[in-house]
Amino acid sequence: MLIKDRIRGYLPVVIDIETGGFNEKTDAMLEICTIIIGIDRMNNLYPKKPQHFHIEPFKGSILEPSAIKFNSIDVNNPFRMAVKEADAIKQIYTKIYTELKQKNCTRAILVGHNAFFDLGFLRAATNRCKLKSPFHQFSTLDTVSLSALCYGETVLAKAIRKADIEWDDTYAHSALYDTQKTAELFCKVFNTQ
Repeated sequence: MLIKDRIRGYLPVVIDIETGGFNEKTDAMLEICTIIIGIDRMNNLYPKKPQHFHIEPFKGSILEPSAIKFNSIDVNNPFRMAVKEADAIKQIYTKIYTELKQKNCTRAILVGHNAFFDLGFLRAATNRCKLKSPFHQFSTLDTVSLSALCYGETVLAKAIRKADIEWDDTYAHSALYDTQKTAELFCKVFNTQ
């Protein structure tokens, strides 16, 4: 079975975005990670290698103090090795478009924990960068709903633990860690149904 046959022609791509606030039009995207979901010979979904970027805040963007306190991102730290928003999004989209073509999928579908939030920030960044998005414009696969149904939990850390997946609070609020754990959760839900 091909991934396109399993999820109606869509290529699932897990995304987590750390931001400088809650308004996708005005607040900075500070970190993004994506993981394309593959399918093995046993028809099980699995997370592929992540693509992870620290992002320079776009010109004129807002950094809400409460958001910075929550995600602990120091935007002035040179060791972040942040890149321009457009460069990160172009690299991500190039990889997704290649995978779409290879797997004969029609569109990518964003998988996330509170996926509407990540989709909103991704759409706003796509518009700022004047790029064409490979993602469905409004449909998502949200692990909040999936984990509520399967595990009775909506909080990512609690759902992960109930799914018997290892979780370390030390790394929470890192886009890379949260994307990896969300991908594991998503695959576990789909592979056990």
